[in-house]
Amino acid sequence: MKKIYLITVAFLFSFSSALHAQVNNEDEKNEIKVTNAQGKEEIIDLPEGMTTELDSLLQLYNTKTYLHPDTSCNLPDVNPVYDKEVYKERLSRIPSIIEMPYNDVVQKFIDRYSGQLRRSVSYMLGASNFYMPIFEQALETYGLPLELKYLPVIESALNPKAVSRVGATGLWQFMIGTGKRYGLMVNSLVDERRDPVKASYAAAHYLSDLYKIFGDWNLVIAAYNCGPDKINKAIHRSKGETDYWQIYPYLPQETRGYVPAFIAANYIMTYYCDHNICPMLTNLPAKSDTVVVNRDVHLEQIAHVLNIDMEELETLNPQYRHDIVNGNTQPSAIRLPASLVNSFIDHEDSIYAYDSSELLSKRTEVDVNEEVSSVSRSSRNSYSKKSNSSRSGKRSRRSKRGRSSRKNRSKSVTVREGDTLSEIAERNHTSVKKLRKLNGISGSNIRAGKKIKVK
Repeated sequence: MKKIYLITVAFLFSFSSALHAQVNNEDEKNEIKVTNAQGKEEIIDLPEGMTTELDSLLQLYNTKTYLHPDTSCNLPDVNPVYDKEVYKERLSRIPSIIEMPYNDVVQKFIDRYSGQLRRSVSYMLGASNFYMPIFEQALETYGLPLELKYLPVIESALNPKAVSRVGATGLWQFMIGTGKRYGLMVNSLVDERRDPVKASYAAAHYLSDLYKIFGDWNLVIAAYNCGPDKINKAIHRSKGETDYWQIYPYLPQETRGYVPAFIAANYIMTYYCDHNICPMLTNLPAKSDTVVVNRDVHLEQIAHVLNIDMEELETLNPQYRHDIVNGNTQPSAIRLPASLVNSFIDHEDSIYAYDSSELLSKRTEVDVNEEVSSVSRSSRNSYSKKSNSSRSGKRSRRSKRGRSSRKNRSKSVTVREGDTLSEIAERNHTSVKKLRKLNGISGSNIRAGKKIKVK
């Protein structure tokens, strides 16, 4: 047993260390360079799921508990290269309603998955045993193509805790506004974007609505990334074209790579063995079930009384942001191993009682201290007069300094999702050349959520 453990630890160490050797600089990690038909080099931003650190995936509870490397795998750690006709033929054999054509951009993404990201693919193949049945059931409920189950591969790398640089959260990477529009509760205590089941049904509903708008699955996939407004804008700029590959030049940089990444994800999750990638082995967790509570309860109360690992309980209930189930607000579900459901019912009173004063210490009523000594009152009045006089003098000095400094003050703006340098330049009455000079940008690669100088 000890020997097996040491082999596993050594494999995981090399598995993690190899990731750092795969990527030498941040730019190569976050973007792909392609040469267009005119021979001009173009930079495409990678979807965030393709930039996820393998270390973070290996630290997830499900990974540590139920996934382990296949030490019997004898495939060489070498990525074979095939003729493009082989890739075209393989893509054509994928049982899919969605069109999955081959081109040089798709090839770049296949190369990234089969090369630098091959160990992340190994993780995702193992983790797919947890999540694909949930995705497929939600998609089937809305009558959608089942190949859409690979969208979370490029969105989150199948990391249920994923949070993007702009705040998109969960396996399906919902922004707050979109999540709420599709029935996901988000407040200080609950974030249902983290719930794999509820988020999957919300995503299927959203994808179904997008298809009603565009009637083309490649446009739907692109709209899932950047929103329908950006797709409509690209259609108008291309004089009414409704083919993704024709509106491609008018799309945001990340969205240009989104459909190719989706095609590549379908390819690699189907033909991983042809690229010498071994899936991590999966031991499926025991079946789970839910109980509904009408009172507030802390997960630690449940963990203590039912003798269940706290990290396991948090993994089963990722929507509770601070481990507090707010059943007092509305009936709330708690997911437990099926074997513990009856035990919860039998010990419910003990669970609510355990350390409730510490774990659920929010007060419902407080008394205000209204005693103020005469000394304190007179001191406060005296201080108030002095501070008013002081503030008046400071305001006068600040206003003089402000008039002289405002003339030379720089101005920055926050990059919006899908923004391009030309759009930012147009909004701020400047040029792309000046933006590049002010911010030290050599190409056109900008990140949503970051600030850039426009003046």
